[in-house]
Amino acid sequence: MRRLSIPEDVTGQEIDKAVRQELQSLPKTLADDVAKNLVMVARLLDEDAPRAYEHAKVALRLASRVGAVREAAGFAAYHTGRYQEALAEFRAARRMSGRPDLWPVMADCERGMGRPERALAMAGEPEVQRLDKTGQVEMRLVAAGARRDMGQADAAVVTLQSPELASTGVHPWTARLRYAYADALLEVGREEDAREWFAKAVEADHEGLTDASDRLAELDGIEFTDALDPDVEDDEDDNDGEAGGEEPAASAGEGAGVPEVSDSDVTDDDDPAGDEDSRR
Repeated sequence: MRRLSIPEDVTGQEIDKAVRQELQSLPKTLADDVAKNLVMVARLLDEDAPRAYEHAKVALRLASRVGAVREAAGFAAYHTGRYQEALAEFRAARRMSGRPDLWPVMADCERGMGRPERALAMAGEPEVQRLDKTGQVEMRLVAAGARRDMGQADAAVVTLQSPELASTGVHPWTARLRYAYADALLEVGREEDAREWFAKAVEADHEGLTDASDRLAELDGIEFTDALDPDVEDDEDDNDGEAGGEEPAASAGEGAGVPEVSDSDVTDDDDPAGDEDSRR
């Protein structure tokens, strides 16, 4: 089996206590290897999703019946746009743990596979009532995204209107919820209202989770340009059309609200459903 390079500072002890308990069913050396790969998944998921996916696959080959491994593999697949694979892992994880918290990201996988109507149906299932506040907000974001996928922009605006949106408190999901609402308002032509909500998103976005400040600047007519002398052409301009073109931009989930890898408890296999981003 191919081994991936892991930094010396990664010991495997960084993982959550609950995950360590799951790994106790494995021989110690194997458990240590799995733990190190799970740490790498968590470390790389946002900055280098393809490498995180590679580590998740190693962990999966080593311990496919450990719940935390299955959930980590699901998130790694999700972040690289492998929505059918992610959905299969999440379904298996949820079946084994009985936890409801994967429901929103499972619905988002349905959107990723081009089935927004299924995501919308999931938003109306009883499982949503079992979600905590964060999970319910995530489900609302997925449902609004599904409405927009289906060309129902006005319905998306209504879907996002909620007590959580009206709240003046700042929570981990506040900036993203306000941003989604502003974006939906802009789509239906309510530019002034959109500007107000982008500004509110900026106020709540202490961690830079959105590009609300850039969107606000665009609406205010502020343009950002390079400080280079426009009369000085870059050497690369002389080679336009010689070889290749622009590299296509890869897209991953738009604000899936993915839980930490170490917060898992899940396992077993399930058959993938459907075929194969865009998310909220």
